Order: sequence, then structure tokens, then C-alpha cells
Amino acid sequence: MDKNAARLRRSRKTRIRIAEQGKPRLCVFRSGKHIYAQIIDDSTGRVLAQASSLEKPVRESDIRGSNVQGASQIGIRVAGKAKELGIVQVAFDRSGYRYHGRVKALAEGAREGGLSF
Repeated sequence: MDKNAARLRRSRKTRIRIAEQGKPRLCVFRSGKHIYAQIIDDSTGRVLAQASSLEKPVRESDIRGSNVQGASQIGIRVAGKAKELGIVQVAFDRSGYRYHGRVKALAEGAREGGLSF
């Protein structure tokens, strides 16, 4: 089993446990250059809010998705969008990644922005 297949296997187990909670989930995906965050309602299967390092305002600033500071800013952005929709409580879905580095920075940024998980 390669590294990505193992990550996807871990993420499936986690998503089953998160779906039982009934809260929207804050899902994280990271690539080599960018980081993405989505708040997803599993009951309807819809994305409620999203932020990534590819958005035009982020690209025009000096925020980069490939470092910890950029991931923290993306967490703050997604939390702000969620608060506009009245979402405060979410479940954190790290998608099989370790809670370390950019994933941890995004989570801390989302908490700083007002999300609770």
C-alpha cells in the first residue's frame, strides 16, 4: 500500500465517526503548494463554506499555502466565512494527515477565527 492509499484508508474511518456526530465538518486537503479547507454538511452533501490558497485575494497577497503562516490565514478565512453563515460548531476532519505543521496551523487559525471543535 502506498502512502496516499494509506492516508485515504485512515480518512474513511475518520469520516464515518465524524458523520455520526451530526455536525458540519471542516475538511482539510493539502498539496505540495496549496492548502484547501471546506465546511461540509454531510446530511445534504453540500459545501457550506470554503477557503484555499488559490483564491484571488489570497494569491494577490503574500500568503502562501505551502507554509505554516499561510495555512493559519486560510483557517482564519474559512472561519470568517462560516461565522457569516452562523456556523460556530464543527468537527475537524484532517483527511488522514497528521495533526502537525500546516494541518495544525489551519486548525489553530480556524479556532482563532471563532470556530469551535
